[in-house]
Amino acid sequence: MALLDKYDNPLTARQAAHLLRRITFGSSQESITQLAGKTTETVVGFLLSKTTAPGPPKDPANKTFHDLPWGYPATEEMEQNKNDAIRCALIKGWWIGQMLQQKSNIIEKMTLFWQNHFVSTATDVSDARFIYGQYQLLRKHALGNFRTFVIDITKDPAMLWYLNGNENVVGKPNENYGRELQELFTIGQGNYDENDVKNAARVLTGWRPVGFRNTASAEVTVEFRALRHDTGNKIFSSHYQNTVIKGRNGTSAGDLELGELVDMILRQDATALFIVRKIYRWFVQAEISPLIENEVIKPLAALFRNDYEIKPVLSQLFNSQHFYDAKLIGSQIKSPLELVIGSLSHFNQNVPDPVKDRGTYDLFTQYLAAKARELQMEVFDQPTVFGWQPYYDTDFYELWINSTTLALRGAYSDAIIKGIPALKININSLDLAKKVSDPSNPIVLVNELTNYLFAFDLTQSQKDYLIDEILIPGLPRYEWGVEWNQYISNQGDILKRNSVKRKIDNMYQYLLRLAEFQMG
Repeated sequence: MALLDKYDNPLTARQAAHLLRRITFGSSQESITQLAGKTTETVVGFLLSKTTAPGPPKDPANKTFHDLPWGYPATEEMEQNKNDAIRCALIKGWWIGQMLQQKSNIIEKMTLFWQNHFVSTATDVSDARFIYGQYQLLRKHALGNFRTFVIDITKDPAMLWYLNGNENVVGKPNENYGRELQELFTIGQGNYDENDVKNAARVLTGWRPVGFRNTASAEVTVEFRALRHDTGNKIFSSHYQNTVIKGRNGTSAGDLELGELVDMILRQDATALFIVRKIYRWFVQAEISPLIENEVIKPLAALFRNDYEIKPVLSQLFNSQHFYDAKLIGSQIKSPLELVIGSLSHFNQNVPDPVKDRGTYDLFTQYLAAKARELQMEVFDQPTVFGWQPYYDTDFYELWINSTTLALRGAYSDAIIKGIPALKININSLDLAKKVSDPSNPIVLVNELTNYLFAFDLTQSQKDYLIDEILIPGLPRYEWGVEWNQYISNQGDILKRNSVKRKIDNMYQYLLRLAEFQMG
């Protein structure tokens, strides 16, 4: 049986939860139940469907970036830097809010994948409009055509600024983007040489962003200046079959040569292989064995090379027998965003309304952004152009966990279970308990709640410990049923309600600190 053969059986609840954890940032009992029992073709088609792009982030006065005053007089440099930092922080929090709200679709998770692939950082770019514009571009192309994507990201104002494309001119080429285009964005190390870097830089001369800190306009665009472009022929190495890109003059020279450069790179088998490996590591597992390389990576890369459409590759992977292999379920350490957002998703936490409850919305989104930053995953601010270290370095996901981040993960999960009134985070554990088939039975309660919470079963000794030492420490098990039924029969009694909720909350605090909860 080929690993990419279609998985034909209806999805179990565990498989549906696995798919949701990998494609989105987490799952709730309701979302798992909605997908369980359906075929992968139906479910994957639903999760990969088109969505409407969200409206732009707005400031507390309900103004978008294009409504806001801009300007960068030398005398106001410090104040302008402060304003940009505030606006960039607003975008980061706003995007994390979108991730939490986008519960049953791949688009925000896939946009995050591409932001970690085509890295530009808010710290270096420092213009919030550039950062938001790049988010729009990444989201637009997240499931589209990779050729078009590469061309557009090459001309993206944030990318031009981040990798010095604005400084790349005839006679004084800047090689930063020409190098990263090949090493990190398309074909990968070992598949080009220094001559190719130099000639790619020459192809890319003449582009620059327009509108950076512009006092006259809030519009951000890009332009090609023919006089800044190298019109000589560019001769590439044997890695590219000694391809020659003819030098051109005039306003169309930039687009024509860029298109030929991208086509030349995409013709190489190594390019599709490089991108598919990154997708596989992001969604499936870090280690790629010779078997996976031959039976998963290479066939998917062949499919990708047909027309460089992204969505069909994802569809085949998520519909495959291999994706639902029991050994892969729960095999990843959750990324910080999967932990931070997924924990709230499990408990059906809503994002405060950004218009009606702006103060809470800002506190809420900035809190989540701060937690992601503490845990080494700040959006739009990777530490290097390589992206977040656990997606490219040896040991991969294990790098998310150390003595500091493990303690911070536990502190975060404790905080949300206890509740944070100022952020309107008030986890109602009783609602989840009431959905259990027999919540008065502690065995059933623990079995069903943990089935939806974890990627795999806890051991019987772990479940016994949960009941006897965490849920009702020192009490016989029948006491739980007595206390639960007293609460149900008189739900207006605050003392009875709080007593039951406290016990369930204690159990959830323990559960969310288990090593098993860190796996997804």
